[in-house]
Amino acid sequence: MAQDRPHVHELLAAIREFLATDVAPKLDGRTGFQVKVAINSLAILEREALLGPPADARELGRLKALLDRDAPLPDLNAELARQLRAGERDESDPALMEHLRLTIADKMAISNPKWR
Repeated sequence: MAQDRPHVHELLAAIREFLATDVAPKLDGRTGFQVKVAINSLAILEREALLGPPADARELGRLKALLDRDAPLPDLNAELARQLRAGERDESDPALMEHLRLTIADKMAISNPKWR
């Protein structure tokens, strides 16, 4: 099914563009604001559909190397959180800090690409 078109990001883009060009200009007040919030939310979902899978793959690769362990992404994140809470890792670990920097950059590219 994932090979069929339109793809998720294409559908989200079409809905977002319709709301932005045909609906939002006709609205004001609270409803206009809510439509703008919906347009922004659709843009985030659109970026998540495009950028999320490769970002997750990069994060998984970094965590496998950092923790020297193979497991699903949620399990590796849980292990890293456990190590941080236990004081087994901290900001003095350059590999940890680089992983966190890159992970945050990927998340910001999805949630707010204007952040940089």
